[in-house]
Amino acid sequence: MLSFASLTDSLRGAAPRSPGRDLPAVKPTRSKMLTWDQPLLWISLALLIFGLVMVYSASIALSDSPRYGNLKPTYFLARQALFIVIGLCAGGATFRVRIDTWQRWAPYFFIAAILLLVAVLIPGIGKGVNGARRWISAGPVNMQPSELMKLFVVLYAADYTVRKQEWMHRFSKGFLPMAAVMVLVGLLLQLEPDLGAFMVIVAIAFSLLFLGGVNARMFFSLVVVLITSFALLIWFNPWRRARIFAYLDPWEEENALGKAYQLSHSLIAFGRGEWFGVGLGGSIEKLNYLPEAHTDFLLAVIGEELGFVGVAITVCLFLWIVRRCFEIGRQGIVLERFYGGLVAKGVGIWFGTQAFINMGVNLGLLPTKGLTLPLMSYGGSGIIVNCIALAIVLRVDFENRILMRGGRL
Repeated sequence: MLSFASLTDSLRGAAPRSPGRDLPAVKPTRSKMLTWDQPLLWISLALLIFGLVMVYSASIALSDSPRYGNLKPTYFLARQALFIVIGLCAGGATFRVRIDTWQRWAPYFFIAAILLLVAVLIPGIGKGVNGARRWISAGPVNMQPSELMKLFVVLYAADYTVRKQEWMHRFSKGFLPMAAVMVLVGLLLQLEPDLGAFMVIVAIAFSLLFLGGVNARMFFSLVVVLITSFALLIWFNPWRRARIFAYLDPWEEENALGKAYQLSHSLIAFGRGEWFGVGLGGSIEKLNYLPEAHTDFLLAVIGEELGFVGVAITVCLFLWIVRRCFEIGRQGIVLERFYGGLVAKGVGIWFGTQAFINMGVNLGLLPTKGLTLPLMSYGGSGIIVNCIALAIVLRVDFENRILMRGGRL
């Protein structure tokens, strides 16, 4: 039915008015959705910078130790800063790579990581430190293949889960191949030996299988088998068995001066810190009392210098990163980008598991195990690989947001 204005226009010979002609023009506005997850980047940078400060504080006295020769007090600070710069550059380059490219190359990266684990055991290629052969010398720096394996097992396990989705409920076709591969990786890591890295890698692989829909009864049976295997591995290794007994009673004189030396001094550091710490730089335990204070026991120095508040902030920052990785992964799965979603969750599992074990060891909740604190502890391989992993998560989120905007990849 024509309006009065339209009828008048038609009698005058004018063109009819459209229904919305008299409405005010509305300018198109840009979506307020960010193109990528800036908070995740800033929280990660905060942990990197916080770790740099604490590595400097924990290592400044090492120049007085005969073990490290005549190093400058800023030696570890300068190298850690260099590792962070390299990691950020590598992360920036990684962010430009599409997720489907990572999926296509995931099996080849995983094979390369296995070959590196073999190479580290070859005399002349692998480098031994404190009785462990975990590094490959690459000029002025040492590369740790187990750190690369953590990243590549995330990429490979996610790809395997997507490819084998219809067989996840079958033991022979869905579960057994991944279990066989993990046994091979475990044997190589035990020859180094590196039980801590193996625990993290197993947690990543089988958690992704569980998220991918593996049979629940089969999964929990596997958990029982793994716990039993780790217990037997520790029991039949006299050195590891002694560390367990020392962990159960770290204040017994023989243990406190022997296998539980690190744990007892770590607990002393936390005790001295109380609520607000003794002040940045004021740690006593870092003065060559607490071994590996700048790597495995960095949290103990944080606890001593910044107290319960500093430790709580560190825990909350890691909790935020893990939670955000799972949120990005969930969003990817909702958008039917299953590989990217599983990769994001895999990185969250990796960071969460490793941070939990490191913090548990520092606090005496778990037996002493050589695992660093992601993004914070001193170490080139760990820092660079951590930055690359988070860049991949940011890329997953970036592609999710493109699809949510109605764009195309």
